[in-house]
Amino acid sequence: MTDTPALPTDPHASAAQDVLRALATDDSGLTTQEAERRRASHGPNRLPRAARRNPVLRFLAHFHNVLIYVLLGAALVTATLGHWIDTGVILAVVIANAVIGFVQEGRAEQAMEAIDRMLAPRATLRRDGHRVTLDAAELVPGDIVQIEAGDLVPADLRLIEARSLTAEEAILTGESMPVEKNTAPVAQNAALGDRHPMLFSGTLVTTGTGRGVVTATGSETEIGRISGMIARVETLTTPLVAQMDLFARWLTVFILVVAALLLTYGYFIGHMPFADLFMIVVGLSVAAIPEGLPAVLTITLAVGVQAMARRNAIVRRLPAIETLGAVSVICSDKTGTLTRNEMMAARIVTAGHDYGIDGTGYDPSGTIRTDDGTEADTADPRLAECARVAGLCNDAVLKRSDTGWHSQGDPMEGALIALAAKITQPARTDIHSAEATFNGWGRADAIPFDAAHRYMATLDRTPEGTAHIHVKGAPEAVLALCANQRSADGTTEPLDPAWWHDRVETLAADGQRVLALATRTAPADHSGLRHADLDGRLTLVGLVGLIDPPRPEAIAAVADCHAAGIRVKMITGDHAATARAIAAKIGLRNTGRVLTGNDLEAMDDAALAETVVETDIFARTSPEHKLRLVTALQSRGLTVAMTGDGVNDAPALKRADAGIAMGQKGSEATKQAAEIVLADDNFASIAAAVREGRTVYDNIKKVISWTLPTNGGEAMTVILALALGMSLPITAVQILWINLVTAVTLGLALAFEPPEPGTMRRPPRPRHAPLLSGTLVWQVLFVSALFVAAVFGIYAYAIDKGHPLELAQTMALNMLVVLEIAYLFYIRNLHGASLNWQAVRGTPVIWTCVITVTAAQFAVTYVPLLQTVFGTRSVPLSDGMLIVGLGAVFLALIEIEKQMRLAFRASGDEDDRAPR
Repeated sequence: MTDTPALPTDPHASAAQDVLRALATDDSGLTTQEAERRRASHGPNRLPRAARRNPVLRFLAHFHNVLIYVLLGAALVTATLGHWIDTGVILAVVIANAVIGFVQEGRAEQAMEAIDRMLAPRATLRRDGHRVTLDAAELVPGDIVQIEAGDLVPADLRLIEARSLTAEEAILTGESMPVEKNTAPVAQNAALGDRHPMLFSGTLVTTGTGRGVVTATGSETEIGRISGMIARVETLTTPLVAQMDLFARWLTVFILVVAALLLTYGYFIGHMPFADLFMIVVGLSVAAIPEGLPAVLTITLAVGVQAMARRNAIVRRLPAIETLGAVSVICSDKTGTLTRNEMMAARIVTAGHDYGIDGTGYDPSGTIRTDDGTEADTADPRLAECARVAGLCNDAVLKRSDTGWHSQGDPMEGALIALAAKITQPARTDIHSAEATFNGWGRADAIPFDAAHRYMATLDRTPEGTAHIHVKGAPEAVLALCANQRSADGTTEPLDPAWWHDRVETLAADGQRVLALATRTAPADHSGLRHADLDGRLTLVGLVGLIDPPRPEAIAAVADCHAAGIRVKMITGDHAATARAIAAKIGLRNTGRVLTGNDLEAMDDAALAETVVETDIFARTSPEHKLRLVTALQSRGLTVAMTGDGVNDAPALKRADAGIAMGQKGSEATKQAAEIVLADDNFASIAAAVREGRTVYDNIKKVISWTLPTNGGEAMTVILALALGMSLPITAVQILWINLVTAVTLGLALAFEPPEPGTMRRPPRPRHAPLLSGTLVWQVLFVSALFVAAVFGIYAYAIDKGHPLELAQTMALNMLVVLEIAYLFYIRNLHGASLNWQAVRGTPVIWTCVITVTAAQFAVTYVPLLQTVFGTRSVPLSDGMLIVGLGAVFLALIEIEKQMRLAFRASGDEDDRAPR
């Protein structure tokens, strides 16, 4: 292959073989070298991204803010009045605010781009004659792609094989019903919805399996041509940030009105010089308006996104961070989430014997043992027949890597390949597929597994040409197809359904997933496989019990959730006994009761709402059942997180307050429907995400709880001085300095706070709990009053001692900064004591910010050049020690108030728990 072939113009109107020839490919797929050559010609398989905003325009956008306009106007007036130092300080505040926002926005865009890369769709295809899984962006025209139910189609495909295949194409055609697909060509002018041999990029495979050749990628696909799909960076905005931004805007308007009234009062009644009065009002405006609050909240959420990503929880929609902090119920799937998702065949049951199986995961080496523990004869015809059905009625491939054996395909099928190898060729450890295990056998046809019939069947031929039908699936479904069973002596005998059902229950009670194996011979010329070939004509060979042990970390995570007041519920399609056994092992509370799908069908919505709260295990559930369960829990005022991996979980994930998809085994459709994707499919990551969600919410409360009282204290100081007609304890330019230094350091430091001790031992916050609570309002008033008392107190002390006005104002300035630092250490622990070694020790971020602010404050106080700019004087050592001492007294007072409040709340909780 030397020239890159042109894309076919009408692949839907051409025969599959003609399309393959036009694309210079075949069933074995392209070579890696040819794929690289075609990618250089066609580019990566992704839609063009929207052009990023010009950095200059992005920087200038940060000046589009009410407060910035106020400050720029103030800078213009001060420049007109000749107050150049004041003008310089105001412009420094404006530019610093824009630079910080510009840098953080760039980091946020990079974080979201990294998340987009982590969520890139994957595709299964043939390369160099082997089945591989790659990022969808790696696809090129001519690749042979395997597709199955739940997959998001990665590129435009011309089908060359289709088995019970349907696809949902609503994003292209508007038709909500799935479209049946086949390989027969259609008319050249067929409408898009009638092009049955085509699968289009971005559509969803709803049932069946198939193979197709890539005919178009990237912008050349149908969705690329029709919709354009302009990519954009997700805006880091959540309802909470929007609410606080609105609050800040109204507060800004309020403060400006108050400032205008004070300006009028001071000029016309107080007869103060306009230039001095104007700077006072500017200082008041800057002190009172929390201009950086929305930005700091956004940064806090962005930090939370990165923290969750480190814990393998990728946040796709930022509001989910807030929701996670309030989750009161987690509805979890079992397989792969609470368990390892490394299936292993543990037992084989035949009509004559039970066999135990040794081994680890998908490793094809291991020993088969009889009931008494001795090694079984693997040449036993009954074991050989079980191995043949398990291995040939199978689409999985085992892969070996540095970390061990892995299943490429369904985990249970991978375990069955390993089982077949243990029986047929126990000495070999390089077995990786059915072809290698049963050399010479060939598949003629198959019925893929589908939830509607719950079994898979294959028509296979021996090297000699005889035909056999092999079936595996749910015991109830396979038993219904069987006429007889394989007896202990190898002949057939009448089926005993009751005995087999009893054995199924026994295996399931041990937490094993049970599959039934059946077979029959077929005429040598039998070419096609239909459901009618199975019904009542099979011979039951045996049962296989597969185990998927609980993850040890999931057991600990469930205990953490219970301690945090979060109820964990298992919703699975497994057998009820299997679900109960696993639930007991992972520590679910109410394992005595299991509701099945049939039980749910018999309940109306009212009865289900009453029952769902106390029941923790739901088995044999359908997508409709999952949706009803989530809705019922929400009707009781609970905040629900729901996990899922299959396309059938999408409705429940959309309905849940926080939809969580599995990143490894989850379908692309499920990931698109979810707010959070688990990179490791591990329940422990859900618990970690809840912890991070609570931490983010706590940190947001800390940022608000620190910002509002400190801004209030600064503003009340100015207002009180103006109302009393006295000199300002702190000048306007000094207030600008405080806002420049502390707002961008101390407030931002709270965004990086780690979880408080006991974060996962607190009950979930109520679903609609207001952020600005009565406690916070009281705290704003109480702390602001203490700020005013301390600042005026140190100012009055300095004046009384005979210090010049500039030194008194410098001492008041330092008093305000010390109070803000002390309050920072107080606010770091909302739910516990602030005066202990762990709290004082702080974090690297906290101490970096505190040292930075302290160094800057020493410079303003003692460096002559800065003394000239800010009107400060050197503070004597004894007065400096007095300022620090008052800061310690302030910290002790607010800590005593908090402990009294926490003690009162605890006693109230105890009264609530007392019997009545």
